Amino acid sequence: MKNHKYPLIFIVEDNSVYNKLISNHLRSHKLINTESFLSGEECLKNIQRKPDIIIQDYLLEGINGLDVLVATKKKYPSTDFIFLSGQDSIEIAINCMRFGAYDYIVKDQYALIKLSDKINKILVHRELIASNKRFKKGITLFFVALTIIILIFACLAILYPTTFLIH
Repeated sequence: MKNHKYPLIFIVEDNSVYNKLISNHLRSHKLINTESFLSGEECLKNIQRKPDIIIQDYLLEGINGLDVLVATKKKYPSTDFIFLSGQDSIEIAINCMRFGAYDYIVKDQYALIKLSDKINKILVHRELIASNKRFKKGITLFFVALTIIILIFACLAILYPTTFLIH
C-alpha cells in the first residue's frame, strides 16, 4: 500500500445512486481517496493506478465482479477486494473468497457499517504487516552492524596484537 493514511479505494457499482452513497459514506469516515466506476471494464481501464482496496458489486453488466477480481489479482495480488452485492448466495460468496476476496457483504441496512468495519480491519492489518517489516529490517541492520563492529575489532586485534593484550 502506497499511502496508509489515504488508501486508494475503487468503488465499482453500476447503480449510480448506490455508488454515490458508498462514496459519500467512505468520505464521511475520512476515506477520501476514492474513485467510482459504473462498470468492471471502467475499473480495469484504470487498474494501473494500483488501488489498495476495491469495493465491488458482483452482478454488473458486461464482466462481473469475479472477472474484475481475477484480472486485478493477476497484476496486483495485494489489492484487497470487498464484494458488496445484492446476491445473497453462499456459493457466490464462497467462490469470491476462493479467488481472493477479503470479504463478501450482502447489501442490507447494515452493509455500509460492515463495509467501514472491513476497510478498517484491512488498514490495521496492512499497518501491522508494514510495522513488522520495519521491525525485521531494524533487527537485521542491528545484527549486520554488530557483526561489522566485531569483525573490525577482530582485524585490529590481529593487526595490532600488543594493543589488545588481555592481562
